[in-house]
Amino acid sequence: MKTCEIERFDDLLSDLERRNEEEQKQIIEEMNKQIYAVILKNIYFPFTKEWFDKMDKMIEEKKLSMENAIEFLKFLGYGKELKCLTCCSFDESLLGKRMKEMMIDENERNKEEKLLTDLCECYISLGHDKPPDLLSIYVPCLLKAASKKEENEKAQKDVEISLLALSNLENYEMPKELYLNEIKEIIKYHQEHRNLTHLAYQTSWRLLVNRLWVDNYLEEVIVNELHFVREAAGEIEDLSKCVDWKKTPKEMSREEMKGMLIIGRWFNDIDSFFSSCNLWNEELTGLNRGLVQLSRASRDNHKDICNRCLYSFGEAGKKRNVKNNDLLKSGAIDAVLEELQQLTLNHDLVLDWLYFFLNISRRAKEEEEDEKDEAKRKATKRKIFEKMEEEGCEDIITSFYGNIIFFLFHYECGLSLNISDYFVNV
Repeated sequence: MKTCEIERFDDLLSDLERRNEEEQKQIIEEMNKQIYAVILKNIYFPFTKEWFDKMDKMIEEKKLSMENAIEFLKFLGYGKELKCLTCCSFDESLLGKRMKEMMIDENERNKEEKLLTDLCECYISLGHDKPPDLLSIYVPCLLKAASKKEENEKAQKDVEISLLALSNLENYEMPKELYLNEIKEIIKYHQEHRNLTHLAYQTSWRLLVNRLWVDNYLEEVIVNELHFVREAAGEIEDLSKCVDWKKTPKEMSREEMKGMLIIGRWFNDIDSFFSSCNLWNEELTGLNRGLVQLSRASRDNHKDICNRCLYSFGEAGKKRNVKNNDLLKSGAIDAVLEELQQLTLNHDLVLDWLYFFLNISRRAKEEEEDEKDEAKRKATKRKIFEKMEEEGCEDIITSFYGNIIFFLFHYECGLSLNISDYFVNV
């Protein structure tokens, strides 16, 4: 069944057939304005294979110029990537196959750089499958486009689109010679000159951070050379200031909604970083402190954002090289204890919080075996103990005993049946 959105775009697409090229540009501008509303509203990508096939037929019959088609498809891919939606319909469509062939042909002819860039952006942003054998086309082309340093609005938008397309290649094996120096230069230049938009800068990190699980050599680059943790904290703080967290989602402006989407994209990178990186520095406390502030600001009207903050604390708590004092100083333990008061037995995050306290308790026991800084360690344990006691943490976790049994029976989750293992004792 067709959605209202598709019916609206069907009408606009049919209208293109009756217009000359200049009039088509105006209609496409109108279609682009509506993309935001469609993308922000849906949790799925609404454009179908049939819709793309119809556009391909119009191109074949010269009822739609390739230039105008590309202009719309670039914006469509931009919206899809902004919301992190999945799309398989473009790959299967005649239009997707046409653009792939054009991209290969244009690369072989080496005739027009802008057209090749446009084709790569459309194909990578809208497609689900990217043939690895074409990485030597995609990556250099998109990196070159993303490296432009002009700061006018159009140039910044072009760089955004190129970086969004490039981030689609995060899970593909590629030699570091193909991308590393260029993406580092893009990030370092922005850190000095602030030439990228918030979205472009977040996206420039995605290719690096999401490759940590296969490229361990990136740890030193990401943590100590490019300072991911510090930069993520600063960006989330800046974006949070642009959002009125007292508003409900329906009350928010389009720019506020976009800011929230970019914050959500940072969370994806932060979680990938926590799960894949074993190298840490003191900047972690600053990031967690910022997430604590955000969790409290978003708690009432944006529970999904609040929960993402708290989930990140849980991911940090799993790391052996994150000290309990780091979580204490940042306020992360306080934030989780506050949220624990709101939980019900069926709450989706119960498992995460059980892990969080289990890891804190285990880490405290491990720290006892280390004789260095004994006074500081005892002070930290005393503070955590007092906080947990004040919030009635033992009674709450005890009430989750049935959940623990359920999790252990249905999943290999590593929880303990011993309730005392979830508390820090002095």
